[in-house]
Amino acid sequence: MNRTIATTTILAAMALAGAAQAQTEIEFWHAFTGRLGDLVAAQVEGFNASQSDYKVVATHKGNYSETLNAGIAAFRAGEQPDILMVFEVGTATMMAAKGAIKPVYEVMEEAGADWNPDNYIASVKGYYTTPDGRMLSMPFNSSTPVLWVNRDALAAAGIDPDTDLSTWQKVGAVLDELKAKGHQCPLTTAWQSWVHLENLSAYHDVPFATKENGFGGLDTELVFNGPVQVKHIQQMGDWAKEGKFVYKGRRNEGGADFRAGACALFTESSAGYAGIKSEAQFAFDVRPLPYWEGVEGAPQNTIIGGASLWVMAGQTPEEYKGVAAFLNYLSSDEVMAKWHQDTGYLPITIGAANLTRASGFYEANPGTEVALLQMTAKEPTPNSKGLRLGSFDQIRGIIDEELEAVWTGDKTAQQALDSAVERGNVLLRRFEAANR
Repeated sequence: MNRTIATTTILAAMALAGAAQAQTEIEFWHAFTGRLGDLVAAQVEGFNASQSDYKVVATHKGNYSETLNAGIAAFRAGEQPDILMVFEVGTATMMAAKGAIKPVYEVMEEAGADWNPDNYIASVKGYYTTPDGRMLSMPFNSSTPVLWVNRDALAAAGIDPDTDLSTWQKVGAVLDELKAKGHQCPLTTAWQSWVHLENLSAYHDVPFATKENGFGGLDTELVFNGPVQVKHIQQMGDWAKEGKFVYKGRRNEGGADFRAGACALFTESSAGYAGIKSEAQFAFDVRPLPYWEGVEGAPQNTIIGGASLWVMAGQTPEEYKGVAAFLNYLSSDEVMAKWHQDTGYLPITIGAANLTRASGFYEANPGTEVALLQMTAKEPTPNSKGLRLGSFDQIRGIIDEELEAVWTGDKTAQQALDSAVERGNVLLRRFEAANR
């Protein structure tokens, strides 16, 4: 009897081991750490627990730039992952990487997945599709810039925490009051190019580049040195000189200062919600990004940041089936709604937005719908549907360098933006020549 039980136990163990060995492993490289990294890990665990055919293994590969570079290097070595997270400015680079990617629409079609690209919010989906609407990569963590407000800091300076901050003119008046009361950091920002040039341009319906900001072809040219952009950057430079705008760094270095309560106003991604909600020991608001009153068409709509998930070429049919299953899981309404609510990233799908609204989340958490409304209130124009420019990560580096010269007072806004446009166009011509 004991021998029978033992034999049965061994056979069961062997069957389980066989099932585990039969699982197809899916490699997923991403750029998240901290709270966002934990939430991605939870999504992966949820998918792995939901079925037994596939096992997703998620690996952090550094920041956005480092993750993209790691993916490119891995492809050249024939060791690419199945799924690579790429930030939005890498879209043109991935599209031009012939033979390196397998479009999402092909992956889904070949897997026979129950998948409808029309479920995705148009202003997000359009960033990652071909001119005829075929989805190249799957939107995942899409955000847009908003204005974060430390209500306690305003109250301490004798300012009504509910004061109107919808325009930059009104923000300027509040900065004057904060500075007069001795506040050391009235305003700071994250991602200065993304917020104060790329989104500024879209929000005011002025071009950042020709050819519909690059959507119309590789022979585009940068034109973000126009009157609206120059006015805004010069005002920011003047505020920096007066100690009303405090520059913290090129990425999100200012986030720690805002979360610690050191800065009163902060322009940053809507996805700052996860960290601010968990760390801030003060009352805060999420407000729409300010616009310049008097500019025709403003406010239009802001554009997305964040990243999408690209499927890499050279994998097996079974791996692609697993990729399709995982991407479908991530974009399901329930999973995407939870991601949106936990992080502040946009809900991506219409169903996830409706589910969140029906749950009462927006009413219980005022301001969390701001990013969605800001993105979808108006139909995007050729100036406001996004950017698709080659070598844009490097161009952003040029912009950062030139903006820093404005903040230190070494250049006027016109001088800096003229230089950034000229230097950036050199990179665009090189990218065009390499991808004809």
